[in-house]
Amino acid sequence: MDIRSALFYVFASVLLFASFRVITVRNTVHASLFLVLAFFQASGLWMLLEAEFLSITLVLVYVGAVMVLFLFVVMMLDVSVAAIRIGFWKHFPLAATLGAVVSLELAGVLMAGFRVSIARPMALPQGLPITESVEALGNTKALGVLLYTNYLFPVEIAAVILLVAIVAAIALTLRTRKDSKYQDPGEQIRVKSSDRLQIVKMAAVIQEPSLPVQAAAVEGTASAEKPKS
Repeated sequence: MDIRSALFYVFASVLLFASFRVITVRNTVHASLFLVLAFFQASGLWMLLEAEFLSITLVLVYVGAVMVLFLFVVMMLDVSVAAIRIGFWKHFPLAATLGAVVSLELAGVLMAGFRVSIARPMALPQGLPITESVEALGNTKALGVLLYTNYLFPVEIAAVILLVAIVAAIALTLRTRKDSKYQDPGEQIRVKSSDRLQIVKMAAVIQEPSLPVQAAAVEGTASAEKPKS
C-alpha cells in the first residue's frame, strides 16, 4: 500500500465518522463542527484526485463562509432539540425507507465511477487556440477554460437563477408588513439635516426653592451665626 492509498483510507474513514456524527449528535453546534470536519476530509480526497481548485474552493466557500453562517444562525436561534425530537421514532420507519432508496439510487449512478483505479486528466475542448496540455495549464486554468467554453450556457443559467433568488430574498425581507420594521430607502436618501435636528432657543428659568428647602437653609444660617459658649 502506497502513501496515496493510506491517505485515502484515512480521509474516507474520518469522513464517514464525521458524517455519521452530524446526524446522531444531540447538540446542534457540535453537529455543525462535525460537518466542518467532514468538509475538510472531502477536501483532502479531492486533493488526492488532483482537483486542487475544487479542494481549495470547498474549504474557502463552505468551511470559511457557509459553515460560519450556520454556526451564527444555530447560536442565535437557540433551537430546542427536545421539541424537534418529539415523534422521531414514529416517523423513523418511513424516513429510513426513503433514505435506503436514495442511497441505492446514488450507488447505482456512481458505481461506474468507483471502478476507475487512476484519476484521468481533464480533457480540454477541441478547436480552441490552446496548445498546452492540462499539466502545463494547471488544474484551475483548465477548469476555467472548460467551464467558459463547453459549459458556458449552464454557468450563465446558474448565475441568473442565483441572482433571481437574491432579488426574491431581498424583496420578501423588505416588503411592508404589520409586524416588520420597514424603511423607505428613497426617504432616507432625501432626508436633510434640518429634518433630523432642530435647535430651539429657550430662556433660562430659575426655580425658587420650596418651603422645606428654605427652612433648612434658614436653620443652617442661624446655627452658623450662633456664638460658641
